[in-house]
Amino acid sequence: MPNLINKPIHIVGVGGIGAALGWALAQEGYSVILVDSLRSKVTEGIKHGVTLVTLGAHTVPFIAFDDWMPPKEGFILLCTKTYDNPKVLARLSGDAFLVPVQNGFDPELDRRSHACEGIASFVSECQRDYPVTRITRPGSLHIGARRPITYDERIEIASLALALGKAKLFPVELVEDIRPYKATKLMYNAAISPLAAAAGVDNGELLTDQLAKLLFFALLQENYAILQNAKIPLARIGPFHPDTVSLILRTPWLPALMAIFFRPSLRGTYCSMAPDMHVQHARTEIDAYTGHLIRLAGEFPCPLNRAVLALIMKITTEGLKPQYQHLQNLESHLPVRIHP
Repeated sequence: MPNLINKPIHIVGVGGIGAALGWALAQEGYSVILVDSLRSKVTEGIKHGVTLVTLGAHTVPFIAFDDWMPPKEGFILLCTKTYDNPKVLARLSGDAFLVPVQNGFDPELDRRSHACEGIASFVSECQRDYPVTRITRPGSLHIGARRPITYDERIEIASLALALGKAKLFPVELVEDIRPYKATKLMYNAAISPLAAAAGVDNGELLTDQLAKLLFFALLQENYAILQNAKIPLARIGPFHPDTVSLILRTPWLPALMAIFFRPSLRGTYCSMAPDMHVQHARTEIDAYTGHLIRLAGEFPCPLNRAVLALIMKITTEGLKPQYQHLQNLESHLPVRIHP
């Protein structure tokens, strides 16, 4: 297995995931460089390094995105929000070893021929102006191919997975095909993030309030139906495969039990869309989540997703504050059989 210590690993985007990955690599002595567009965060990183709450800081190089030159060799881990992808991709050569670790689907990124991607099921919350993060929900990092790969690419991907897993900060699972994991993460994210962000609550409250819970479960069912109709393979992330989750949601008494089971794991966690909602005329990743599902659905009915997309667009374009009352605008789009 090639040793990556002398091969640079550039992480673009020092948010929750980027900071956690950077910390894990630095912990094991790998050559890691953190890149961010926010100069205040870069300045703090140069002074104090990247910090993981309770585990301390590591001194690593920080570079402002405006000053960054992509490396001619090594890995580029793309950990930005999807709406920031265009300015990053514009700088990359076609043969750059790009490894996106993002949520959602970006059409421009999908058109690239990069070999692999990563999907994180753990939740890491980074401070806006400081490279200080804390893991608020444990989970794994899946890494795998997104297209047929060569032998050399397979070795590179395995080497990166090994490097990221050495610190044991989170389990790293090397999988043959990352696409089913990415689709499953979308199924969950497109149900959790828009609701929690619109209401201004943490993820756990979606399983506490009755209306929020009904909307959450209805979105999960609709998202699953869209992916099944499009014949998109799904994989297990967490305790249950999406097929099992769908079965649970269709069984009268089981959803309430599932809510009790999952509530502790979501309590205190946040969705990555939430900070964007507090900025007037903000950009969000709603198109990479809900927009992608609607495009995937085509003529297949997806009324709740369409209503969610319209709601988030209204909140952001009109500069409205996140509040619970926004969820009431979605109530009429619930399926009749689960309407409160």
